[in-house]
Amino acid sequence: MKRLALHWKILIGMLLGIVFGAVMKAVGLPDIVIDWVKPFGTIFINMLKMIAVPLVAVSLIVGLADLKDISKLSKLGGRTIFFYLFTTAFAVSLGLILVNVIKPGLFINELSRQSLLEGFAGEAGEKIKLAEATKDQGPLQPLVDLVPDNFFGALTDNGSLLKVIFFVILMGIALIMIDEKRSKPVVDFFKGLNDVILKVIDIIMLFSPLGVFALMAALMVEIPDFSTLGALGVYGATVLIGLALLIAVFYPTLLYFFAKVKPGRFFRAISPAQLLAFSTSSSAATLPVTMERVTEHLGVDDEVSSFVLPLGATINMDGTALYQAVAAIFIAQAMLPEPIGLEAQLMIILTTVLASIGTAAVPSAGIVMLVIVLGQAGIPEAGLALIFAIDRPLDMCRTVVNVTSDAAVAAIVAKSVDLLHDPQSESEE
Repeated sequence: MKRLALHWKILIGMLLGIVFGAVMKAVGLPDIVIDWVKPFGTIFINMLKMIAVPLVAVSLIVGLADLKDISKLSKLGGRTIFFYLFTTAFAVSLGLILVNVIKPGLFINELSRQSLLEGFAGEAGEKIKLAEATKDQGPLQPLVDLVPDNFFGALTDNGSLLKVIFFVILMGIALIMIDEKRSKPVVDFFKGLNDVILKVIDIIMLFSPLGVFALMAALMVEIPDFSTLGALGVYGATVLIGLALLIAVFYPTLLYFFAKVKPGRFFRAISPAQLLAFSTSSSAATLPVTMERVTEHLGVDDEVSSFVLPLGATINMDGTALYQAVAAIFIAQAMLPEPIGLEAQLMIILTTVLASIGTAAVPSAGIVMLVIVLGQAGIPEAGLALIFAIDRPLDMCRTVVNVTSDAAVAAIVAKSVDLLHDPQSESEE
């Protein structure tokens, strides 16, 4: 018998946690869950928080260092990065619009919400004090806050991601500017460290079935009723609506106006890559197939696809970005006494776009990055317990969007530099 796949273990852990929590609550023993089971969920959350900042810092340095090709392909590189950042920012904005309109967090009834609020009253109080202090700051204080006075101090605070990214961008630019012989040992070190960090995430995720079991069991004994599970379904639907709009409306529109590629030709060309992305939940694992389909079946020149697609697998995570925006506001709606303001939501856009650049192209990296987005926005990270239950199927769907976006941008950039040809395979138009 083959070993059970991790996502099935997580699903089983979730279901067992729900059943165990409901049974312990029914027999009047919730304290056993709180004292002896919940701590394992807290440990799991802490492990995710532990690895989040190192993942961003190291992967972003590696990604920036790999942009040395821009010295040869400055026109190509500039357009590629522009479209990647534009599509990511649009995806985050779409997610915020949908979650503010649908308000999935409000499908939790008032009794359950009060229970959640009481459980996180301490954290909420700290955030309120922080918000009051922020009101007295000058208009340029957010700009001042971007620059760390101590980089290592910023590394110890998950809420200081932008400070870390500021330093890392400077370091990446410096690596590009110095002689390649001098920078190569440093880049090789960070590439090796990046591989180690990804392996650490694999190890942490081995603990995820137990962590999810503990989180769901604790959630079941702490909420007065089951309306939270209904809200979870609405949240999942909100994410899927956003992902569907990106694939069915946004990318075809961009392709039609910027690349003169019809939707039928595009989707016929990349559908095998989309199916593989759905089954693996990994942009990196899908990359060889994506490159083959985009080059031979969509007609993108190899010079473009070999640059744009590997870069996209590193920095272009539209589906993940939309999911993080929806998840952050959903958790805030469910667990905070006041709604998240416009300024905080604009910061979510900025943080999510930058965090998506540092999101590894592997399964479950998005949930690690969500810890950063929540911390930056002042939303309780423990709210991950609300969404972990359906993260895997959403992960599969958002990876399809990530791969679709990479292929669309490759076609658009190729067209802009006259390197989009008739497909080498049988003509589809």
